[in-house]
Amino acid sequence: MPKHNSKKSNGVLRTRQKSVPFRVARSRTGLGLFAEAPIRRGKFIIEYCGKRVLWKYADNSNNRYLFDLNKRWAIDGSVRRNTARYINHSCKPNAVPYDVGGKIHIYARKNIQPGEEITYDYGKEYFDIFLKPIGCKCAACTPEPKRGKKAAGRKRN
Repeated sequence: MPKHNSKKSNGVLRTRQKSVPFRVARSRTGLGLFAEAPIRRGKFIIEYCGKRVLWKYADNSNNRYLFDLNKRWAIDGSVRRNTARYINHSCKPNAVPYDVGGKIHIYARKNIQPGEEITYDYGKEYFDIFLKPIGCKCAACTPEPKRGKKAAGRKRN
């Protein structure tokens, strides 16, 4: 949901809607986060938000939205307000997560065009536990088949 900034000028309250540069939509692996506008390399995209939880409690859950902060803490990103949870894994990602003061910020690793899915590498441990057994479905590992014209058949007499 778009955020609103309010400004008061001459006693009049004005509201300005902040545009969001991405949308949640169907992707090859379920739902994904897609760019709505160009996102330049190095630009902040979104924060992966949620409650901080201790790994000793989180390890016993089946939660796949846990983001590793360190050996002791993780972020439980399963909350609905966490739009970043829709960012899918890719072996050739266009975004990268950074720990910024105990918060996870996602930045563009390269220029991202409108309509392009935003992805980052989930890391070796997640890959080995969840993705390797079923096979990676990212665009880098399973390219979409090319759609060309059907060859015109010849009638034989």
